Amino acid sequence: MRPLRVALIQTRTPASQGAALEHTAPLIEKAAAGGAQFILTPEGSNLLQRSKRQFAETAVEAEHDVFVQGVRNLAKDKGVTVLIGSALVKRPDGLYANRSMLVLPDGQIAATYDKIHMFNVDLPTGETHRESALYAPGERAVLADAAFAKVGLTICYDVRFPHLYRALSRAGAEILTVPAAFTVPTGQAHWLTLLRARAIENGAFVLAPAQGGAHEDGRSTFGRSVAIAPWGEVLALADHDAPDVLFADLDLDAVAKARAAVPNLINGREFAGP
Repeated sequence: MRPLRVALIQTRTPASQGAALEHTAPLIEKAAAGGAQFILTPEGSNLLQRSKRQFAETAVEAEHDVFVQGVRNLAKDKGVTVLIGSALVKRPDGLYANRSMLVLPDGQIAATYDKIHMFNVDLPTGETHRESALYAPGERAVLADAAFAKVGLTICYDVRFPHLYRALSRAGAEILTVPAAFTVPTGQAHWLTLLRARAIENGAFVLAPAQGGAHEDGRSTFGRSVAIAPWGEVLALADHDAPDVLFADLDLDAVAKARAAVPNLINGREFAGP
């Protein structure tokens, strides 16, 4: 048995990095006190700001972001691995990235992943989103080495693109992370179904910490952070959208068992057409 206690941090992130750190730090501390070895925060953990002008005035490069640096210090102080689900940061070229960061127990950043798939949609409710108008998309999948497992990094809208998860799993990912800030209508319709599908079809754990509730910038997010096992079982689910810490105990041996029972990662075939 390869046990791992994880904690998913559900937040209602405000519109500045300092306020975000004040909001999230006590939750990370609670997770560490509860024995979590791997702590994950949602997408947009460092700030959520819908106004492009105000976002541009607030966003900074990761090394100057007080939230990012504060979480690195917390990871080192508590001796835990922390996934900053994503921080919205400025790139050296002046563009912006929606960036996931894996922070080791020594406070060092072991891996970063920039969100590949941009949420450009017009929802039936009238909501319109154009991530590509603000962020530069990533161009590579990232498999990170943590002490306990290989971790495939993804962010939110990526969950609708199964080929990304298949590539990560074929490369050895045992845990797939899906930090998110799902809209309420898409969350109600698709959130749990998509996440369970990604777990089942890849025989991997899926950990999805989420933003939840009515935010300072006017948006609303779905919450319902969830941890899912390789056979599709829901190990832990927040049944609300309030800030919270969700614990789950994983047996990483379950990955090999699931993949041996249904070996679809190796049974897949190339095909022509249509």
